Amino acid sequence: MKTLHSSTQPSCAPVALTIAGSDSCGGAGIQADLATFHALGVHGASAITCLTSQNYREVNAIFPVAPDFVRAQIMTVAEDLPISALKTGMLYSCEIIQAVAGAIRDADLSNLVVDPVMCATSGAVLLRSDAIHAMEELILPKATLITPNGPEAEQILARSGIETRETMIAAAEELAARFQTAVLLKGGHLFERGSHTHVLDIWVGPSGRHEFERPSHAIMSHGSGCTLSAAIAAHLAQGDALLQAVEHGLAFIDHAFQNPVRVGPYTALNRFAPDR
Repeated sequence: MKTLHSSTQPSCAPVALTIAGSDSCGGAGIQADLATFHALGVHGASAITCLTSQNYREVNAIFPVAPDFVRAQIMTVAEDLPISALKTGMLYSCEIIQAVAGAIRDADLSNLVVDPVMCATSGAVLLRSDAIHAMEELILPKATLITPNGPEAEQILARSGIETRETMIAAAEELAARFQTAVLLKGGHLFERGSHTHVLDIWVGPSGRHEFERPSHAIMSHGSGCTLSAAIAAHLAQGDALLQAVEHGLAFIDHAFQNPVRVGPYTALNRFAPDR
């Protein structure tokens, strides 16, 4: 058999780590994160916090991974690979949060994007109510960026009514001040402009406040939060400045919505490599 030799050295791929739950249907969680990393030219490593039995309609079972094994996954990868950025998704319990926070500290990992996952699109609880305080104490203060949606921000701030531009700005600024980190508050479908529903996201960070407004897309959003946070982490791993990584991450999720794919009977996000 003929062996092919290359005269050039292989390029060095940046490495990003996702710490999240497994989605058995591939639409969210670890699977969505790794697909996003790959599409953006980043090598993806993973530490699985929970196994789930789910499809595009529902989550019908959750099996938490032992906290010591969650830690072992993170530490083993970090000992061997140069992790340039990481993100967290489904953390589920106090014990898993404690293990993840300790591993991030002990491995001296930076460029942390926290998607504070609390509920699935279907409504299933992905963060126990008694673990919210642990996330606030141990994970959010370590973050370079947190990416809550409106209901998640309401849970963290213990108030309701984050539904307008003004209340979103106030919530994002309060979150940034409380946790001393940048915030991208995802607004969802907030308002009408002409005949179209628009999405508003609020950024508060070192460069001040920015507002990102764009038309919404009437397709299934299962895994959109995972995809966005993974895309931002991927761009941080590639060396983008934080706001630039956010802008590139939003462009990726817009592409995923604007160019949907059919998955069985569903119209779903397109996480394949965007046209360059």
